[in-house]
Amino acid sequence: MSRDIYVIVEQVDGILQKVGIELIGAASRLAADLGQKVVAVLLGENIADLADTLIKHGADKVLYVDDPILKLYATEPYTKAVNKIIKERDPEIVLFGASSIGRDLAPRVSARVHTGLTADCTKLEIDPESKLLLMTRPAFGGNIMATIVCENFRPQMATVRPGVMEALSKDEKRTGEIEKFKIEFTPEDMSIKIKDVVKSTNTKVDITEAKILVSGGRGIGSPEYFDVLKELADELGGEVSVSRANVDAGWIGKERQVGQTGKTVRPNLYLACGISGAIQHLAGMEESEYIIAINNNPDAPIFDIADLSIVGDLHKIIPILIEKIRALKLEKASI
Repeated sequence: MSRDIYVIVEQVDGILQKVGIELIGAASRLAADLGQKVVAVLLGENIADLADTLIKHGADKVLYVDDPILKLYATEPYTKAVNKIIKERDPEIVLFGASSIGRDLAPRVSARVHTGLTADCTKLEIDPESKLLLMTRPAFGGNIMATIVCENFRPQMATVRPGVMEALSKDEKRTGEIEKFKIEFTPEDMSIKIKDVVKSTNTKVDITEAKILVSGGRGIGSPEYFDVLKELADELGGEVSVSRANVDAGWIGKERQVGQTGKTVRPNLYLACGISGAIQHLAGMEESEYIIAINNNPDAPIFDIADLSIVGDLHKIIPILIEKIRALKLEKASI
């Protein structure tokens, strides 16, 4: 009988990837509803020392496969390993990050074990009556949110984008089981030859790590207005982000895009400036702790999820806001 929730945790160069920790947090909440356990699956070479970190972040058990063939990600050996684990342990649910690795690995595994796969989920829940996994994702170009179930095959499988789920705080006192899972690999399991690994130096900002985001939409009117948004972001100690319209217009780089086709963020403060609130954008920021929206359209959908709504011309409101923040800082400095 299928049992437990397995999370495929990614590591690169011995560093655990954030999405895996987030998925362990999500799996822990799902497992509580099912009365089951969370099992983290870790693949790589010389990775045994990473297992304890996964236990402290919420995993009840860690299965790790340690082999030189897994040092660098390659589709075939990783697929073989995950497939063998699923066939032998029969999990109820398997979760992958919707990263470049997860998007390559998950569909191949689902095909081999003959089950469904729901990609790019933004919400995971357990149905209280059927106990099935409810997997919610944007559909039809992001115009609706579809909830999908996998009734007849196991495991139920989903990929989840980084930043969507909330990780559990690290508990240094937490203990769990760690097991080495042995797999016999052959040279034929490596269908490609990795000749060289070229690493680029990424100096771009990662908006998923920002605690405060000042986000501009089509309503800002021109690319020059990003200078004003940056001024506000600097005063708040945050970063500038954008909706898809500004990226499509060539006003700013895609690395700052929030939404279904951009990044998913959950800052402490999200200030939406001139953003109407299309469902594609909301999917990427609706879990922000506090949302302030500025828009001259009182019926803008963004106001439906905003904690504080300001109806008016952002070109008048934002300069005043910058002045007020500076005045408060001067007042505090003088005390």
